[in-house]
Amino acid sequence: QVQLVESGGGLVQAGGSLRLLCASSGSIVRSISMGWYRQAPGKQRELVAVINNSDGSNYADSVKGRFTISRDNAKTTLYLQMNSLKPEDTAVYYCNERFYLGNYWGQGTQVTVSS
Repeated sequence: QVQLVESGGGLVQAGGSLRLLCASSGSIVRSISMGWYRQAPGKQRELVAVINNSDGSNYADSVKGRFTISRDNAKTTLYLQMNSLKPEDTAVYYCNERFYLGNYWGQGTQVTVSS
């Protein structure tokens, strides 16, 4: 069973930075992609950034130029470097790992940006 554990969330002032980390374990096959999603109160979960097995990445327009997704060489740890944070970035951030036969989520980590 794949397990994803996020960490690194917290409270930061606008303009500050945070680095999220997602540790993946339990998989015996390679995943298709890993990504970060977020869900703000009263809103739907949305894609923030995703990285595929060729290390190609895509970002939501709202975070381009401010956030960077990356992962380690073993492709088991996913990172999200978040710079120039804005109050509208406040949300629960979820790690996602996608396989051909399934899709897994972490428990989420809260990011709160104060103005």
